[in-house]
Amino acid sequence: MIRLTPYCFATILSISTIACSSSWNVTDVKRTQLLVDDSYDEHIPSDVTEWMKPYSAAVDSIVKPVVGHAARQMKGERPESLLSNLYADILVYAARQLGENPVMGVCNMGGIRASLPQGEVTFGDVLEVAPFENKIVFLTLKGSELTELFENMAAVGGEGVSHGVELRISKNKKLTSARLHQETIVPDKDYRIVTIDYLAEGNDKMYAFTKKHDYVAPKGEQYDTRFIIANYFRDMMKQGIVVDAKIEGRIIIE
Repeated sequence: MIRLTPYCFATILSISTIACSSSWNVTDVKRTQLLVDDSYDEHIPSDVTEWMKPYSAAVDSIVKPVVGHAARQMKGERPESLLSNLYADILVYAARQLGENPVMGVCNMGGIRASLPQGEVTFGDVLEVAPFENKIVFLTLKGSELTELFENMAAVGGEGVSHGVELRISKNKKLTSARLHQETIVPDKDYRIVTIDYLAEGNDKMYAFTKKHDYVAPKGEQYDTRFIIANYFRDMMKQGIVVDAKIEGRIIIE
């Protein structure tokens, strides 16, 4: 069944025309708005229901399977949140399974499009959180460039960063301090990072990523973040682990 929000409108145009010398001219345009919401689901014609059955079954076979369990509802918000912390940590987890050893993971709040529910988590829930075809990638920044990246994050009030990152941001969105795994950032040291391809190109105001080197971008659908997240939940479920996250003070606005 298609879910429609109560804030979805269809614009209906009524156009009047007249014929004149074998051509048509617009004489009047009227516009009205029709609210499209779930009230249309209350009385679905039986023939429509029957017609939809095979399609609904196909969709349900993809989105309904449970991939894991969450200890609580998690959502993404600035400066730090349960879901953004989890997402960034999952990227680090997946990177190590793929033979990389990043010191940190980065995701963007804009890429988190829904909350994860408490309890059973289905593949459909994961799709709602990460609906885009973003892929996991690996890159290296110099310490000075990493500091620039943290400044980029400060300018928007915070983004998703993995465990071990400690950022302090002023109320006017300036970076005041940064540490990684309890150490200060060394300007000429290389730092391996896992993120998504969209951000690696400098999008979402993470301009420092354009200075990357040793860039690795795996190809293939299996590297989409939706599958990365779902596989993490499956791994935890096999181990009998209910997935949880916590606010750790990774990003603090002072």
